[in-house]
Amino acid sequence: MTRLPLKAVLTAGVLCGSALAGAAHAQALDDRYWFEAQAYWPDVNTTVSVAGPNGLVGAKIDMESDLDLADRKTLPAFQAGARIGDRWSIIGEYYGLDRSGTVASIGRDITFDDVTYATGASISSSFDTKVYRVAVGYAFIQNDKLALGASLGLHVTQFKVTLSGKGHVGNAAIQSELRKRDALAPLPTLGLYGAYQITPRLLIGGRVDYLSLKVGDYDGRLTNTEARLSYRLFKNVGIGAAYRYVDYDLNIDKPRWQGEVAYKFKGPAVFLTAAF
Repeated sequence: MTRLPLKAVLTAGVLCGSALAGAAHAQALDDRYWFEAQAYWPDVNTTVSVAGPNGLVGAKIDMESDLDLADRKTLPAFQAGARIGDRWSIIGEYYGLDRSGTVASIGRDITFDDVTYATGASISSSFDTKVYRVAVGYAFIQNDKLALGASLGLHVTQFKVTLSGKGHVGNAAIQSELRKRDALAPLPTLGLYGAYQITPRLLIGGRVDYLSLKVGDYDGRLTNTEARLSYRLFKNVGIGAAYRYVDYDLNIDKPRWQGEVAYKFKGPAVFLTAAF
């Protein structure tokens, strides 16, 4: 993978945004400003591994299958955007997913940060994710019916994972062990988007964002797609439905986290938009 300096990537991302295109998210192609609140109901699959300071390789832990975290949960998401001139747009987005659970008896040995939790142990765990995105899009085609363009931006994800239960480090006696790791991962993205005004009230749109590269201590791949249909109820108020798919795979080489995080979100969403 191509190596880019983290400082340069962050600077470019702040200036140029994340992998979203504003026109594809507006409820009408002539909207100048908009705000959207979304209820997203994804199917979630999460895999985590963390190597400890003693060099013991961490197991790949399926947080849903191994530790019984919820694999479906409704989460809120928020977007705000603006068109700049006839062809440029900028948008920001935030959503987060926090889950916790307890499994009474794990089905296999799990090693996490040099702690081994043996088969049959009871483990409490949590996995929290917060995603921040900011984007700039440029429409190569922009008229009353159709918008087609490209975007450049930054996708920043904050992870925090916690495991606690009866475990041991090396040959030490079994005792209650708590381990916690967190990371903040910035990845730039490139995207394509499109929107078509079917009727004055009905708009269909979609986008695809992708990038795979090494940035500083992170080596990652990100795919983020969405298809949506929106309907304008009133002049400044719209509703709609969407389907989102996010596939994120990140290798981390930092003092506080050496390992991997991989997650997939996929599922439907409904939203309410205010636009001007």
